[in-house]
Amino acid sequence: MSQISSLKFWMANLAKLEFAALDFSGDNYLSWVLDAKIHLRANGLGQTIVDENDASPKENAKAMIFLRRHIHEALKSEYVVVDEPLVLWKALGERYDHQRMVTLPRARYEWTHLRFQDFKSVSEYNSAMHRITSLMRLCGENISEEDMLEKTLSTFHASNVLLQQQYRRSCFKKYSELVSCLLLAEQNNELLLKNHQSRPTGSAPLPKINTASQEVNATSSRGSIHKRGRGGKRGLARKQKRSWCSFRGFRSKERSIHEWQKCIP
Repeated sequence: MSQISSLKFWMANLAKLEFAALDFSGDNYLSWVLDAKIHLRANGLGQTIVDENDASPKENAKAMIFLRRHIHEALKSEYVVVDEPLVLWKALGERYDHQRMVTLPRARYEWTHLRFQDFKSVSEYNSAMHRITSLMRLCGENISEEDMLEKTLSTFHASNVLLQQQYRRSCFKKYSELVSCLLLAEQNNELLLKNHQSRPTGSAPLPKINTASQEVNATSSRGSIHKRGRGGKRGLARKQKRSWCSFRGFRSKERSIHEWQKCIP
């Protein structure tokens, strides 16, 4: 039960941390130093880790509490007798400052082999660029905007030589300006590709006749046919009637002639 309580207490303290605590291995020492400096300055305690400072005992105590809260539990045990923030700061520096010598060669290697053409998207390349340059700057290596621009433009794929020349003629002064243009071009290319895939070239549907016009034409045609049909029937009836009347008249004449002949002596 006591182990569970201590674990909960540790998790509660971890949630209150302003940034990740210094690991016992020191792998995150460079980023930890930067975060610690920023937060100490923000709290008005930046002078407590500077040589020959005039910080008050209260300020030193606050800085010490802050530093101990942001280091590994094992480090707290090792430096339990240290009660001055400047002393603890220097002790940690002597212990882990070699991380600069370990990190810098690796960052230089990654910078040398960084190529724009090796990444599937501009965002992935941009993330790698910032990660590598940040490590190099933490180690004291200066990477300028011109270096970042040249690294990007010089590592375009060979099939994009014309595009590379166009970007060079734009004379960008900042790496961020070039990345913005690359991101916009990438989005436009993706949109064009999606439009092409949705309906390949030459597959446009045939134009459809207006449905309303079809209905009007069909109605007109049916009316005309119906009228012609009715008129035809009436004409046929008239012809039949005339024929019948003619036949009756002929029969009447025939009877009259017969009666007349009977009267001749």
